[in-house]
Amino acid sequence: MTRDDRSVSSAAPVAGRRRGRGILVGLVGVLVALALVLDPVARGALSGGRAIDLGLLQLRLAYNTGVAFSLGAQLPTAVVLAVTAALTATIGVFAWRTAPDGSSIQILGLAAIVAGATANVIDRFLDGKVTDYFHTGWWPTFNLADTYITCGVVLVLGALLFESTSRDHVS
Repeated sequence: MTRDDRSVSSAAPVAGRRRGRGILVGLVGVLVALALVLDPVARGALSGGRAIDLGLLQLRLAYNTGVAFSLGAQLPTAVVLAVTAALTATIGVFAWRTAPDGSSIQILGLAAIVAGATANVIDRFLDGKVTDYFHTGWWPTFNLADTYITCGVVLVLGALLFESTSRDHVS
């Protein structure tokens, strides 16, 4: 093996690591931006109690001072913000460390989770509450960031199940 061969082979894992992390960061950035742009649009279009009926889904403005399902709504905003920011940072570090070795589906799922959590933390930081606008009538009102988190969890679990099933068939 020549010196040039060694430098090429050692550069490949670094390039893959950068690529996985680059995709993660890019997806998170785009998804966060989209969620944060939609929030003020929803506040403007749905203010004054207006609602838009889309059949199974209504667009109706609501605010959540707690976390999922309004848990912790009675806690001070600073506490909820600190806890959700710490959890978001922890998940972000996990996603960053996992991205180089993760499948495309797993990276997409982790990006969605991190983006949704980040968008909700930023929204809460701006005015102490999260803006929600998707209403079904049978489920608590939620927002695009919440949808990211839910879909991201499904993608990550699906990728992990598929990976473990594939590994079982190979053995």
